Amino acid sequence: MTRPLVILLLSFLPLSFTLPSPSPSPSPPTSPWPLHARQTPAFASDSDIFSCPAASWPFANVGSLLTPQEPDAELQGILSEIDPTRVEAIIAKLVSYGTRHTLSSQTDPNRGIGAATDWIEQQMRSFAAASNGQMQVTTPSYVQGVAERIPFPVRIRNVVATLKGNVEPERYYVVSGHIDTRCTDPIDYLCDAPGADDDASGVAISMELARIMATRRPAATIVFVAVAGEEQGLYGSNNLAQTYKNASVNVQGMFTNDIVGSSTADDGTKDPYTLRIFAQGSPTTESAARSSTRAQIGGENDSQARELARFVVGVAENSYTQMNISVIYRLDRFLRGGDHRPFLQAGYTACRFTEPNEDYAHQHQNVRVENGTQYGDLIEFVDFDYITRVAKVNAAALWSLANAPMSPQNVTVNTTLLSNDSQFTWLASNDTLTAGYEALWRPTDAPLWTHVVPLGNLNTATVDLSKDNVIFGIRAVGMNGYASPATFPFPS
Repeated sequence: MTRPLVILLLSFLPLSFTLPSPSPSPSPPTSPWPLHARQTPAFASDSDIFSCPAASWPFANVGSLLTPQEPDAELQGILSEIDPTRVEAIIAKLVSYGTRHTLSSQTDPNRGIGAATDWIEQQMRSFAAASNGQMQVTTPSYVQGVAERIPFPVRIRNVVATLKGNVEPERYYVVSGHIDTRCTDPIDYLCDAPGADDDASGVAISMELARIMATRRPAATIVFVAVAGEEQGLYGSNNLAQTYKNASVNVQGMFTNDIVGSSTADDGTKDPYTLRIFAQGSPTTESAARSSTRAQIGGENDSQARELARFVVGVAENSYTQMNISVIYRLDRFLRGGDHRPFLQAGYTACRFTEPNEDYAHQHQNVRVENGTQYGDLIEFVDFDYITRVAKVNAAALWSLANAPMSPQNVTVNTTLLSNDSQFTWLASNDTLTAGYEALWRPTDAPLWTHVVPLGNLNTATVDLSKDNVIFGIRAVGMNGYASPATFPFPS
């Protein structure tokens, strides 16, 4: 009885519905960028189905193979303007302050975190001056009392440049790096702590993207941030995340760039075309009931943070950024933390970018030479071309997010009937950006989406593929061809 009903339902779906796509340039930049081979699903070629003993199942041809979203002309222009000489100049200036330790001087005009923060603010305001009022710069601060790694009260001051969207200004995307630095002893605020990689590299990305995007008009709001207090306990980021949460700000995505300045490992291994993105699994803010349901239906690998990471791969791993993006399915590295964590704890979607190989001789170290080895986070160990490529990944992700519709909300899958089909519903959007919706699917053992099925501009659809056998997600696609991150469906 079910199969004829499904055929009838599908006959009313606009299966020939074609969503617009951004028009890529016919001539992407040339480079030595070695693209990591993404595994083609075994079922993509019937002749190869049984030739691979590890072939993914099911061998279904529902929809078409998902292809990456190439940057349109405007995004190509943004990417082309990211300047390694400016990145170098920003990092050199930040290093020149000697230390940017959170506990260092707030008043010395030449040394310490106060002078560095003042300079970042001045630069951000100069970028905002070219925005015709669309970008506003603030320096929210508070006094942090005595706490772990805070032996005396200290002011935590962030620099926040907010570029308002011109269609959905209430929808926010945030990118940050942290101003502060440290030596071996986390509360030694008198030592030299240049912090070229950790994290002048991340601040440089926020600043360079703010400069370039200030004169553009994204549909949604993009916020470029330099936070303080990261090394002492994520204080600046936590304050910002809680401020947004208390004001009910709709932050749909946040990226922190922390230690993104070099791809050279301690053994000399170089991987200059790879960037890690860390994405948390099951949200710790979920209710116990929802976490239990997620585990029951196998959704542990489909948190919104991981959908955001998959989105980044789809829009930013290409010849325009010249980067391969390695999704790491965990919150962060072992024994480490970052400024995305407070946003996750506030219930927002957030991920962390970090270089592929870390050299711990150049992190959290006093500047010194010991047994012939140079220690310290010095500018001589930073690769400005690499940081430029990381900035391009961020730019592609942020611009694509801000110009796509928001991810579908309240996505559910019907589990009230035993069926070999999958019926979905979601909250229809009344925005002016959305052209329609698509279902994405992949085998349960695949890390990234493999297939796409156009659904039309509806709020319910049935796909002739069993929800028992694959992972589904629903995404919105805009009039301009930009697609949102997918949303994983829960049982209705």
